[in-house]
Amino acid sequence: MAHEILIVDDEPDIRLLIEGILRDEGYETRLAGDSDSAISAFRARRPSLVILDVWLQGSRLDGLGILQAIQGEEPGVPTIMISGHGTIETAVAALQHGAYDFIEKPFQSDRLLLVVRRALEASRLARENAELRLRAGPEAMLFGDSPAIAAVRNQIERVAPSGSRVLISGAAGAGKEVAARMIHARSRRAEGPFVALNCATLAPGRFEEELFGIEGTADGSGRRTGVLERAHGGTLLLDEVADMPIETQGKIVRALQDQSFERLGGATRVKVDVRVLAATNRDLQEAIAAGRFREDLYYRLAVVPLRVPSLRERREDIPGLARMFLHRAAENAGLPLRDLSGDAIAALQSYDWPGNSRELRNLMERLLIMMPGNGTDPIRAEMLPPSVGQGAPTLLKFDPAADVMGLPLREARDLFETQYLQAQLLRFGGNISRTAGFVGMERSALHRKLKQLGVTSDERGAG
Repeated sequence: MAHEILIVDDEPDIRLLIEGILRDEGYETRLAGDSDSAISAFRARRPSLVILDVWLQGSRLDGLGILQAIQGEEPGVPTIMISGHGTIETAVAALQHGAYDFIEKPFQSDRLLLVVRRALEASRLARENAELRLRAGPEAMLFGDSPAIAAVRNQIERVAPSGSRVLISGAAGAGKEVAARMIHARSRRAEGPFVALNCATLAPGRFEEELFGIEGTADGSGRRTGVLERAHGGTLLLDEVADMPIETQGKIVRALQDQSFERLGGATRVKVDVRVLAATNRDLQEAIAAGRFREDLYYRLAVVPLRVPSLRERREDIPGLARMFLHRAAENAGLPLRDLSGDAIAALQSYDWPGNSRELRNLMERLLIMMPGNGTDPIRAEMLPPSVGQGAPTLLKFDPAADVMGLPLREARDLFETQYLQAQLLRFGGNISRTAGFVGMERSALHRKLKQLGVTSDERGAG
């Protein structure tokens, strides 16, 4: 999406000159000739960048005064100061008050465009760094080679450039926000902001001020922008949208329809250009039937539905995910990397992971930091917490001291094969094809062996 630049200069010829230079490069522009119209335009819709003349004849505030007002409200918006009567003192004052750069008139168009590009890039990097610090480095990709997660990635590649609203469903920790970030990164809004609002963590009385912001007093004090305004030109994720109060749902319906809203305490409608994504771990159709969610909001959000599978639905991705989390934990903690033994992997694949990828990541970090013994020894099944190991296949809990030596060879072999195949079936979620591929048997041969041993499979996901 094109960046929007606010040009503030008291000379109409200069405004039109700068506008022509920027529009030729694909930028969108708005114009203002004095401080009041400049501040009004800035508050009506936050631009990507401001080009601001220092000396404004007949204006209530000069450029430095406007700069201070802008920085007081939105310090993340870069400002380039221009002047035909510039001095070193003026340039220093502008930079001290938060301007990105200072350009003297007359200026070369190439020089102006270079500074504009650098300012926008610096703003983008600062925004990304702030997001990373706030969110402790969110995942940027849905990891795994399973058919289930590959299908989700394929859907994301198709829907991302379209600009359509997407409703992302899935259990907590499955990766709904990761999917939303992937959609944003592959969209035409990738250079714009990505803003996430977690509806489950807000008190009901704070929803509207978080969404729409607060107008404040006439001089701008007390003004606070909401997430809709901060996401202008980019993407807004309404996470766990089922927790939004029913009263607020009606107002967000209108905001989505008109792409405009009023700040709390304000009377002027603010125009924005935002792509809204929503995520939920609940059945919204049930919530609609119960009167807790508006049907018209559902259909505005669910233009394209996208479901992120739970970890237990893609058990073959667990070994790769676990090793990736171990590698990251080792790097962050400065500890030697430890591998996972085969029995530990089988136990991990047998567990249902109610907390999904988030639970697996936390466990890998805890194991690496707290595990006793030699730092290079692999992590074995018996080292896993009881909550994970208790559902492990019987084979993994096999007692080596058991009186197996008292059994004839055929019975001992049948016992081992029974436990081994039960373990592998559980590991692959009952999928016969994947189990056969892992153990090195033809699918039909595995079926015969299971029947012979009396081992049953519920054929979950069997292919």
